[in-house]
Amino acid sequence: MIVRIMGEGQVRLAESRLAELDELDEELLAEMENGDGPGFRATLKALLAKVRELGEPLPDDSLEPSDLILPSPDATLEEVQDLLSDDGLIPGTT
Repeated sequence: MIVRIMGEGQVRLAESRLAELDELDEELLAEMENGDGPGFRATLKALLAKVRELGEPLPDDSLEPSDLILPSPDATLEEVQDLLSDDGLIPGTT
């Protein structure tokens, strides 16, 4: 699957790796619900770092359709809330 991190680019991530993101996605969702700004910021950065670690970067000139769009590391809590589904940022993992 192709994952876009807003403001950065895209990575190819095997769908089998999504389960490895589940704990961070659940933690991020809980922090958002509790209004934990500092925790939210740290967990968002950790989630994006894990996506970068598990994924393979696509060339900058590649324009693949994205299967999943994640916020930039400096996104606000409100901006991330707009991207959330009932399952968190990564549907199907929670």
